[in-house]
Amino acid sequence: MTVQSRHEDFYKKLRISIRRWAEKDGKDSRWTEFLLAAPDLFHLLVRLSLDSRVPAQQRIKLPAVIAYFILPFDFIPEAIFGPIAFTDDIALAAYVLNSLVNHIDSEILREHWAGEGDVLYLTSRILQYADQMVGKGMWQRIRNWLSRASL
Repeated sequence: MTVQSRHEDFYKKLRISIRRWAEKDGKDSRWTEFLLAAPDLFHLLVRLSLDSRVPAQQRIKLPAVIAYFILPFDFIPEAIFGPIAFTDDIALAAYVLNSLVNHIDSEILREHWAGEGDVLYLTSRILQYADQMVGKGMWQRIRNWLSRASL
């Protein structure tokens, strides 16, 4: 199985899982809007990791965040909590994407964005609520993990 087909498989499974959750259990969640963007954020991270216009020093962070999406057990494990547990994944994705904007043309992000709306607006809104979505102490631990993982 190629990297591209694994990416597509994960992307499709994630999209189906979160959409089903949103239609059933996620109707009352205040984070549903952000969680529905999780597959598109994952897709964006993969696309950016393959784009040579992203400086290597910045691109090195992307595989860590992609792995964080895929690994079944992270700070808030999806295997235990279901799709609501992707809040830490999307917060981490938004954090890295926000830092990329300082190093690349924002049009590169928009070019690879497959989701709805403006990706920069979405990431800023996710970051605005990251402490509430994930919990302040947990959010700090996740950012610290990324700093160590991308050294």
